[in-house]
Amino acid sequence: MERRDFLQKTTLGAMALSFPNVPDFFADKRMGIVVHSYWSRWNSKVDSKKYPAFTNALELLDHCHQLGAGGVQVIVNGWSVDFAKQVRDRREKLGLYLEGSISLPKKAEDVPKFEQDVANAREAGAQVLRTVCSSGRRYEAYHSPEAFEELKKSALTSLQLAEPVLRKYKVKLGVENHKDWLAPDLVNLLKKVNSEWIGVTLDFGNSMALLEDPMEVVQTLAPYVFSTHVKDMAVEEYPNGFLLSEVPMGKGILDLPKMVDLCRKHNPAGTFSLEMITRDPLEIPCLTNAYWETFGAVPGSELARMLRTVRQNKYAGGLPRVSQLTPEAKLALEEENIVACLNYSRDKLGMK
Repeated sequence: MERRDFLQKTTLGAMALSFPNVPDFFADKRMGIVVHSYWSRWNSKVDSKKYPAFTNALELLDHCHQLGAGGVQVIVNGWSVDFAKQVRDRREKLGLYLEGSISLPKKAEDVPKFEQDVANAREAGAQVLRTVCSSGRRYEAYHSPEAFEELKKSALTSLQLAEPVLRKYKVKLGVENHKDWLAPDLVNLLKKVNSEWIGVTLDFGNSMALLEDPMEVVQTLAPYVFSTHVKDMAVEEYPNGFLLSEVPMGKGILDLPKMVDLCRKHNPAGTFSLEMITRDPLEIPCLTNAYWETFGAVPGSELARMLRTVRQNKYAGGLPRVSQLTPEAKLALEEENIVACLNYSRDKLGMK
């Protein structure tokens, strides 16, 4: 499917035709929260009175509503019909949007479970789902060109298996750029699937791990965007390459207002969901041979540009690290970072 055709089929008008009662949240542009922002608190084993664990979507919805967020993106695998109805009732009461995070079918035998998960998510009010096609970060999980080619084949198979179910339930699926696909490769995958129901969950920062310019990634993928993972990023040199870290919005190097505007231009009905993961920085070992095993002919200029970016954007005081903190302190910092990002989204991105 060409970009022009895709855009024509996935505009707000097309969504309105798919759903006779268009939800009120289309007019609500508040930032939502991705469950992975609660890296420490989701299913936490820490006995904390101030930051008790979130064990299900209902608790996450309640908390995000208290923070003034617009909605949530949460894992929907394995929900029962009854629980989906509980989520629907709670979501409607609170006036929040809901997006699901879902696993793809790998073979035909997996389709019935996938369909049940989609049906339950739809019952709960999710009209957009997010998924990933890879088993991990490209430079860690795949160690030969052949291995990555096999991923491309299996991803296409999975999406082709999923597509009839998505079409049946009128639910859209966004494939995330999850430190796996180069942006042009993800576009090529979408063109092979050729469905108005399958697009992109656009992560603003992930592709830096693959040496891609984050603004170019947004420009390439925004025409296919269904949902987002909004974040700001900071970098730091280390001997094998560079370190990459989510940081509170406005403190990193991404041009978030411009990125948000590009997404709004291509999908006025799209949501913006915060993925602020409070953790130690990730190592991007781009100066090792192993890192390059799946890439083939990537211009040296891409590596040079990224290393210049790293050297020219030192994070004051060094990238934040949390492994030395107590469990309670980690939970506190996680909440502080999320609140700071929500405040930034209201003050600087117009998400009120």
